[in-house]
Amino acid sequence: MRAVVTGGAGFIGSHVVDALVARGDDVTVIDNLSTGRREFVNGAAQLELQDIREPYSLEADVVFHLAAQADVGTSMERPGFDAEVNVVGTVNTLEAARAAGAEIVFSSTGGAIYGDVERAAGEDDPRRPLSAYGIAKLAAEAYIEGWNRIFASRHSVLRFANVYGPRQSAALEGGVVSIFMERLQRGEETLVFGDGEQIRDYVYVGDVVRAVLASVGGGGVYNVGTGVETTVNELHRLCATVAGSEQRPRHVEPRAGDARRSVLDPSRAQRELGWRAETALGEGLRLTWDSIQD
Repeated sequence: MRAVVTGGAGFIGSHVVDALVARGDDVTVIDNLSTGRREFVNGAAQLELQDIREPYSLEADVVFHLAAQADVGTSMERPGFDAEVNVVGTVNTLEAARAAGAEIVFSSTGGAIYGDVERAAGEDDPRRPLSAYGIAKLAAEAYIEGWNRIFASRHSVLRFANVYGPRQSAALEGGVVSIFMERLQRGEETLVFGDGEQIRDYVYVGDVVRAVLASVGGGGVYNVGTGVETTVNELHRLCATVAGSEQRPRHVEPRAGDARRSVLDPSRAQRELGWRAETALGEGLRLTWDSIQD
């Protein structure tokens, strides 16, 4: 298969590239390296420097569209920039894929789109984004749904829970696991916003990659999460245990836009794609900790 991975030099994208290369696909990475890292790009893949905010062309059977502005804080401070990357960038990718006759697998967000939930959110539940990032991703989903309807395409949307694992950047807000672990490794203070009882759904990047590959040809909208609720306080305790530390975090003022409860119902992906998360949180955290010891 000829595959293009936008954002293929980033956290999730580089793992997708590795999996595609491992199974023998012809892989091209499209990335502007603004947050991605050249050293993450598999040597068997071709790297093309491209900013998706500008129209571009590609040759592929499938486009895994993972390039994004993924920091919630940045989206609130610079909503125009966030929309350029996440909305205009997606439209440019849709048009490039349409010209090439390619299918798209789009990486969306569960937590930022559903907002606060009373139970594990299903794909048909109300979308109530609490940030510009969630609004932009929801708008991008609307374009994908529209293109599927207008042009009879079968692009898929994957709504990720809180993804963690090796190569995640501690510089980005979403990388709470890497933030905790890097600070624990250096013996620095760790911070928790609010009381730490916020509930999240943490899914390991290796499981996410399997979902991405399984969704090719699906043409639907799928949650990619575990359905398991974990508080931020519990996450910190597990990270400290893996790091062999007894350090406790310092609680600071809560952040505007943070959902109190964000967890996804992955049953549709299990039913239609045969996918389920297989990596328990403790095991995934151990793998992540081991990766930063190198």
